[in-house]
Amino acid sequence: MNTPVRRRFVVASLAAALVAATATACGSSSSDGSSDSTAAGGTYTIWDPYPQFDGTSDWVKLLDSCGSQAGVKVKRTSFDTTDLTNKTLLAAQQGNSPDVLIVDNPVVSTLAEAGILTTTQENGIDTSQAEPNLLAAGQSGGKTYGTPIGANTLALYYNKDILKAAGVDPASVKDWASLNAALAKVKAAGKKGITFSAIGTEEGSFQFLPWFWGSGAQLTDLGSDKAVAAVSLWKDWLTKGYAPNSVINNTQTTSWQEFATGQYAFAENGTWQLANAKKAGFGYGTIPVPAATAGTAPAPTGGEFVTVPVQKDSGRYAVSDKIVSCLTDAKNLMTTDTTLSYVGPTRQVQDQQAAATPELKVWVQAVQAAKGRTSDDLGTKYPKISEQMWRAVQAALTGSKSPKDAMSAAQSSVSQ
Repeated sequence: MNTPVRRRFVVASLAAALVAATATACGSSSSDGSSDSTAAGGTYTIWDPYPQFDGTSDWVKLLDSCGSQAGVKVKRTSFDTTDLTNKTLLAAQQGNSPDVLIVDNPVVSTLAEAGILTTTQENGIDTSQAEPNLLAAGQSGGKTYGTPIGANTLALYYNKDILKAAGVDPASVKDWASLNAALAKVKAAGKKGITFSAIGTEEGSFQFLPWFWGSGAQLTDLGSDKAVAAVSLWKDWLTKGYAPNSVINNTQTTSWQEFATGQYAFAENGTWQLANAKKAGFGYGTIPVPAATAGTAPAPTGGEFVTVPVQKDSGRYAVSDKIVSCLTDAKNLMTTDTTLSYVGPTRQVQDQQAAATPELKVWVQAVQAAKGRTSDDLGTKYPKISEQMWRAVQAALTGSKSPKDAMSAAQSSVSQ
């Protein structure tokens, strides 16, 4: 464990990287709580990124219940995702961290490296039921820092009417070749093909990763032939008119707005759009993002980890651990993940969700194939890799560089 002085230095130096790493899959709005994190007596502080839930919500009721079961009162403060990151950094510098921190999964490894978080081994938190591909986002240097509370990811929404008119069976889309064939039929039928977000931010990287990983490429080698093939796929879609040039500036929200016009056959987006899909006014369905040759491509995971920050008083950990265990208990996860619109982090909850809501089966399948952005022990290396990747995608899609030259330059920049 880092000393307090060393920890404050590392925290300050990693602030920019943390802001870059937070992104994309789960957004919130404004804070509804105080930033006072002082915990005394029987009060334990919990910080979360869910300001959309007030004191009457199932989520806050669960927090209070878990506190009561641990014999303490819970003081909950909520922030939007980026603000939570900044407040966590500041609190760590001041030695004033919350007792329990629920934080976006790409941030975990950076907070861990800064010495802000304790390990699950130190606290005896059971992570054995969590799916390994989801747990990996909270692992760094062979240690695990927290446990996932739920996950979301990306898949392809499709417009049933457009595919039917174009003579496309969505079940036939199993790989890139069959997807390209479907897009060609849609264009021939006079409709628009696919929309997505390729904006020059982490959001663009998030949407590109299923195609990147689906090609078989690795984030440690952006210049590989497989990586170039993934960029070339997107570039060809623009060249052939399967995708609009607007994707270059699209966020996931504006991309969804394009799909919601009813003019596009496909849209790459996440579980968080399910409610909007039901309001779209046309029949829709979902399929996993296909890998290059067959199967489901690994998509990046969104969602949060429940963690226990380092405290001056180590005697507080025992209660914090009880709260974490309660929040992630199998009896609570189904309700929690339904409230948060997440797929559960354990196979048991995933099966329950798929059985209760058949439309979630595709999303469960996508989460089971998903991958953390900081997995493969990338940790704090990921933000730099991601930035070079989305810069390369932008260069290729705008035509300023060929896919090969763009990705080769990206790898050279990462290696410097």
